[in-house]
Amino acid sequence: MFYNDSTRSILDNPILGTDSYKLSHWVQYPAGTDGMFSYIESRGGKFDRSVMFGLQMILLDFFARRITREDVAIAKEIAAAHGEPFNEAGFLRIVDTHDGYWPLRIRALPEGTVVPASVPMVTVESTDPELAWAVSYVETLMLQLWYPVTVATLSWSVRKVIASFLDETSDDAASQLPFKLHDFGYRGVSSPQTAARGGLAHLVAFRGTDTLAAVLAGRVYYDEPMAGYSIPAAEHSTITSWGPEAEVEAYRNMIRQFGKPGAIFACVSDSTDIYNAVDHLWGEALRQEVIDSGAMLVVRPDSGDPIEVVLRCARLLEKRFGADMNGKGYKVLRNVRLIQGDGINDRTVRDILATLKLNGYSADNIAFGMGGGLLQQVNRDTLKFAMKCSAIRVNGEWRDVWKNPVTDPGKASKRGRMTVLRNRETGELRTALIEDGVWHDTARFEDAMVTVWENGDLLRKYALSEVRATLDATS
Repeated sequence: MFYNDSTRSILDNPILGTDSYKLSHWVQYPAGTDGMFSYIESRGGKFDRSVMFGLQMILLDFFARRITREDVAIAKEIAAAHGEPFNEAGFLRIVDTHDGYWPLRIRALPEGTVVPASVPMVTVESTDPELAWAVSYVETLMLQLWYPVTVATLSWSVRKVIASFLDETSDDAASQLPFKLHDFGYRGVSSPQTAARGGLAHLVAFRGTDTLAAVLAGRVYYDEPMAGYSIPAAEHSTITSWGPEAEVEAYRNMIRQFGKPGAIFACVSDSTDIYNAVDHLWGEALRQEVIDSGAMLVVRPDSGDPIEVVLRCARLLEKRFGADMNGKGYKVLRNVRLIQGDGINDRTVRDILATLKLNGYSADNIAFGMGGGLLQQVNRDTLKFAMKCSAIRVNGEWRDVWKNPVTDPGKASKRGRMTVLRNRETGELRTALIEDGVWHDTARFEDAMVTVWENGDLLRKYALSEVRATLDATS
C-alpha cells in the first residue's frame, strides 16, 4: 500500500526486521507447539498512565508489506554469513500459504485510550499452527510502539499542566490550549521516520508543530489532511545575517514581511542582548510599527535560565506595550507574546507558568517550543515497555507462560490468554483472562480491545480525529 519497489531497501525486508537471536528461536520452543499468545504493556515508569497511539503506523509500515521469495533468499544468505540458523521452510510457508503476510491476529485498545500501567495495550496471537513462533519473531518491530506511546503520553502530561494554569489565569483557555506546546524536535531526532512517528504522537494532544514529517504522517496513516499548524518565524541566521549594527532592521523586516492585521509571527531576539532587544529595539524603536501592523508579535528568547529570562522579558514587554487585567485578575500583554523553546521539558513548563502566575501574569502570555525533550529524551524504559509471551499451545492444549525473576519482581510477567475489559459504568479498564468468568458478565463489562489486524488485513483503521476525540473524552 505504501511501498514502492523502485525505492526498495535492504531495511524493508520484513524477515530481517528483528533481533539476530530470534532467527534461532523457532527450534527452541517445546515440541508440538502450535499456538502462541503475547501482550504489550507499560509497566509504569515516569507516568502511571499512558496514551495508546501509533500501532497503525507500525502495521502499515511493516505488516502491510508482503514477504517475497526474494526476501527469503536474501535473509537466508545474510543469516548464514551472520552465524545464525534460518527457517527457510517456515518463511516460504508464509509466502506460499499466506500470500506473504504474517499469520497473526493483533488486538488492541482503541488509539487515543488512556491506559493505566500494567494493563495490556496490545495482544498478538498466531493463526497458523505451523508458524506459532511468528508471534515472538515480530516482537522487535511491534515493541517500537513504545516510542509514539511515550511521546503522546509526555505531550498529554504537559497539556494537563498547561491546562491547569490556563484554567486558573485565562479567560480563553479552550481556544489557546491546543497551540501552547509546539514541536521543535525534527532536527534533534535520529531519522525522518522518528520525526514522523514522534511528531504525530505530539499532535494527538496539540495542534502546533514545525515537524513537517508529522503532518505528512497524519495524511498517510490517519487520514488527516492537516494535523498541525505553524507560523512564520525567524531563526538566528535570518537575524544575524544583517549584522549586529542592523539588528533593528532585521526585526523591522519581519514586521514588514509578516505584520498583517490578525497575523502572528515569531522572532528570535537573543542574538546579541535579549533584554536590549525587548526593551529598546522592539519596545522603543519598533513599538509603534508593531502596534500599527495589527499583528501579534511573539518574541522568542533562546538562551539563559528559562524562568529568569521569561519573567524579565514579560516585565519589559509590559513596560513598553502595556497589559490588560483579565476577568481572573491576571495581566495579559498587549500586541506581544513570548515563546520559550530553549531548555523546555515537563518540569520547566510548570516552573515558568508558576513563576508567571506568582507575578500576576496570565498563561495567555507564553507558549512553549519543545525539541529534544519531546522527541528524543525518551526511551523504552521511560514507561517500562515490554512484550511478553503469556501462553503457548502444545499439541492443542494451552499452557500459561510467565517469568518471575527473584532479582527483580518488577519484571514479573502476566500469564494466560487475556483481554482488557471496560466497566460500563465507571470506564475503568482491567485485565481479564479469556477463561475468567468475569469475561461473560456483559451487563457490567465490555471487551475494550478491538481486532485491528489479521493475516494481512487491516480490520480497523483510525482517523486522527477519532484518536483525538478518544483522548479528549478522558482529559
